[in-house]
Amino acid sequence: MHEPRTRTASRSGRAALARLVIVVAVLGVAAGGVWLVARAASPQAGPTTTDIPALDVRPADVEPGSAAPATDHITDRGTSGRAGGGRVTAPGANPLLDWARTTSAATAVPERALLAYGNAELVMREHQPSCRLSWATLAGIGRVESNHGRYGGAILGEDGRPSKPIIGVPLDGSEGVKAILDTDGGRLDGDVEHDRAVGPMQFIPSTWLRHGTDASGDGMADPQQIDDAALSAARYLCASGRDMSTAEGWWSGVLSYNNSTEYGRKVFGLAEDYAAAVRQAR
Repeated sequence: MHEPRTRTASRSGRAALARLVIVVAVLGVAAGGVWLVARAASPQAGPTTTDIPALDVRPADVEPGSAAPATDHITDRGTSGRAGGGRVTAPGANPLLDWARTTSAATAVPERALLAYGNAELVMREHQPSCRLSWATLAGIGRVESNHGRYGGAILGEDGRPSKPIIGVPLDGSEGVKAILDTDGGRLDGDVEHDRAVGPMQFIPSTWLRHGTDASGDGMADPQQIDDAALSAARYLCASGRDMSTAEGWWSGVLSYNNSTEYGRKVFGLAEDYAAAVRQAR
């Protein structure tokens, strides 16, 4: 879930990061690589907001997705993209859609992407409230990974899918790229030799097979569909009982997504910018 890459955080994000003291600890060396964990001095490493309305998030009947295990699915059809995605237009008819509209105006993040990030936060509030994951962190990851589903000139449609599939470079061990042999027979990424990261949140096929979730309510977990991808990313970040509102939990989650301190700094700066923009727009 590591390709493609987009621009770095904005100036204000970098300023925020300048105030954040990072202590990098070398935990070990394996297979010739150094594994790093960054910890923030502040106990509040990730932007935690309460901007999303406290909607009535209801778990629906579990349906197995075609690309995910038949058990342990989290699906919310009351607030997912199927209820939103530009289809509900009357003000007040969908509080999540109203929130996405105002937040999009403040942050320049596409409304359709915000529906997915917001829905993922709300579903995790219901199913794993101790994680305390913010939509802003998901938005930071979405910006770095695919420019919110718009990488390579793609347009994010009302159905939550980019106008053309988002597929990363082959993970063939070339410079700066980890070597991962094909794990899905090319079904998700079209490559039968090596895996490639796929979709707006750039999941590696083997990771998607473990964490892929149907959030759109269409009965299929699709990494190219942003509701599915955002909720799957949320579940991945919240794994192992993480509390994403703490320094240790936030850095552990984000670095499990991509084990790069630079990556974590970019995501933090962007997430901080998004949360600050919403506060300032009130």
